[in-house]
Amino acid sequence: MNQEQIDEQFMARCIQIATNGLGLTYPNPFVGSVIVHNNQIIGEGFTSVYGGAHAEVNAVNSVKNKDLLKDATLYVTLEPCAHWGKTPPCCDLIIANEIPRVVIGTLDPFSKVNGQGYLRMLKNGVDVKVGVLEEECLELNKRFITFHQKKRPYIILKWAETQDGFMGRDDVQLWITNPYSKQLVHQWRTEEQGLLVGKRTALVDNPQLNSRLWEGEDPVRMVIDKNLAIPRHFHLYDQSQKTIIFNSLENKIDGLIHYIQLDFSTAIIPQLLQHIHQLGLQSVIIEGGSNTIQRFIDLNLWDEARILKSNQDWGEGILAPNVWGKRIDKHPLFTDELTVIRNPAQLLTKKATPND
Repeated sequence: MNQEQIDEQFMARCIQIATNGLGLTYPNPFVGSVIVHNNQIIGEGFTSVYGGAHAEVNAVNSVKNKDLLKDATLYVTLEPCAHWGKTPPCCDLIIANEIPRVVIGTLDPFSKVNGQGYLRMLKNGVDVKVGVLEEECLELNKRFITFHQKKRPYIILKWAETQDGFMGRDDVQLWITNPYSKQLVHQWRTEEQGLLVGKRTALVDNPQLNSRLWEGEDPVRMVIDKNLAIPRHFHLYDQSQKTIIFNSLENKIDGLIHYIQLDFSTAIIPQLLQHIHQLGLQSVIIEGGSNTIQRFIDLNLWDEARILKSNQDWGEGILAPNVWGKRIDKHPLFTDELTVIRNPAQLLTKKATPND
């Protein structure tokens, strides 16, 4: 096995352990790191809950014999930070421990890092390699990188449809998929920061939009309600979690309910995304209904579509949206089937070389 293959092997392990932080580290990215001595892993770490230690710190702290660090390689999925935030710069820790070689999956697009960690280590004699399994590392932190590169959240379209392509009936709440798919949807909600529906979905379904079927944080729930037509006794107004009502009438805050006024005489989706970005939300699931989802598709403002198809046939109803892209996953969920589609026009930018 040559050095390139060795580097890819250990970076793959970094990616694997990084996923332990999914949904827990916002606004920080979730990162994995391993430390290798003589081709043996001597330390591992992933990003702690926000405010806690970063992956590199946890990896260094897990090494029992710190003397080995002076002859080791540190692998990490994202460039070590170079600034003070809740914790000290990780690149300074690497330099202080005299780790001679660092292998990075991809550079950090955050303005306070963006190559500065790489350059600081390089100037202090560290042998730094960038771009190992870069596409996989970009995929890992697609939310964080989209937020900083494109100045908007990572957008996930999600809907359920029947075998014959219908996703609803007028003014009637009907469940399309099985309970296992419903639980999976609640898991997804714990992994993303925001969840958006349109007024019709809110009126017909009176949804709670929480993650009660899966342990984890509830997303910020959002609804488009131009004239504030949703009754105040509906779940969206129950003050159980932060809720944003995008409307044309007022800006105000009432407990956990935030009213944000939009200009409905012009395109509202760009306005929505600007507000969501300003709120610091790195990802949002668009759960419907059909018209709301189709707006994002028509503007090509989406990154991923997750489609749950049941084995039911309705023969009539509201047609599901039409979306085109690269299929990246398809597998059965008991009586249902999940298909995941990526928007090829919204792929993240590779950046293996930093700006000086």
